[in-house]
Amino acid sequence: MSPPFLASSKYSDGLTILLVSFFTALICEAISYILIYRTSSYKSLKSSIDRASKKLETMKTDNPTSKKTSKVKKLDRVELNLKESNRDLSLFKFKSGAVVAFVLFVVFGFLNSLFEGKTVAKLPFVPFRIVQKMSHREVFGLFAASWGCTRWGLVSDS
Repeated sequence: MSPPFLASSKYSDGLTILLVSFFTALICEAISYILIYRTSSYKSLKSSIDRASKKLETMKTDNPTSKKTSKVKKLDRVELNLKESNRDLSLFKFKSGAVVAFVLFVVFGFLNSLFEGKTVAKLPFVPFRIVQKMSHREVFGLFAASWGCTRWGLVSDS
């Protein structure tokens, strides 16, 4: 189950989970970079948000006591433009989030099947009852400080 260089260690299962979690985080960041941050549409949205927020900032600091209707309308248009750009950017990031969620779901399932029913860590204390239910899930035995892979993976991936 564990890589050959970790097989002799008594911490091999826990270290394997940590390594898989680390590399999964790297893969998810790479996916986010490829699908979001390097695209021209993200860059244009980001620059339009920056421009609109700077313009809004300067409009609010210039003559804040002035109540001209044209300035108020222009301020409202800039705020509306900024809200729309932020909404578009959030939608753009959401699409990539679905791919990242799928990758995490697959890796979590892999770890869960690999270490099913196996203790991968021992806590140095007996946790509260609600934490026991989460940490001891799918682990055989009565030792309350045993930590199963299911919850260990949740803690290390998040």
